[in-house]
Amino acid sequence: MISKTEAATYTHGHHASVLRSHAWRTAQNSAAFLLPYLQPHMKILDLGCGPGTITVDLATYVPEGHVTGLERVGDVLAKGRALAAERGVTNVEFVEGDGNGLTYADGTFDVVFAHQVLQHVADPVGMLREMKRVVKTGGIVAARDADYGSFAWFPELPGLRAWMDLYQKVGRYNGAEPNAGRMMHSWARQAGLPKYKSSVTSWVYTGAEDGELAGVEDLERISKTWKEWQEDVDAWITIPSSEIVCIKEH
Repeated sequence: MISKTEAATYTHGHHASVLRSHAWRTAQNSAAFLLPYLQPHMKILDLGCGPGTITVDLATYVPEGHVTGLERVGDVLAKGRALAAERGVTNVEFVEGDGNGLTYADGTFDVVFAHQVLQHVADPVGMLREMKRVVKTGGIVAARDADYGSFAWFPELPGLRAWMDLYQKVGRYNGAEPNAGRMMHSWARQAGLPKYKSSVTSWVYTGAEDGELAGVEDLERISKTWKEWQEDVDAWITIPSSEIVCIKEH
């Protein structure tokens, strides 16, 4: 096990509004690229699982296997446990832990998956190495991360560009990489995972269906812009995420 703890700060935080947003995520809309590789007997680690909606979904794809959802902030895990109980999914567990220093032995899992995690860590290559360590030879390391620099929206309100500039600054101040999507394949190669498949998918939202570096006035102005965007009948935003499926060769 690597004796190391995460250095970056989770930029979004764990406010109830953030968790509600994350609870919208499912295996179908957030891990579809991984599903064709799953087999009923597999043992999966979902790294940085948050409220566990993807985790519980993944467990239904491996009915003879098991899924572990791991999250650094233990308080969040209660939501995953409650969801599993509500849906009667029993081949899943939720544990508190650090993705940069996993307590599992080498080769423990068939699949190690991280969704929207690498963009928030100070050493994404190190985390991928740790993911590789705990997966079996021939097993899968998979990840999906957004690329904030590739977001596109309509209408092009000036305040939204200001929000993006601020988010990029805050993310890097926190030790993270907001444009992780475009770097995923390079990080995988540096982590010793040269055999990979890369893809890109996007979430699309419309306003009718559903954002000491800034002061209070700056944040209030940005909040007002997002509300203005949401109220526009033509509001639209696309959030592209890069995906990698890596096979551990040795």
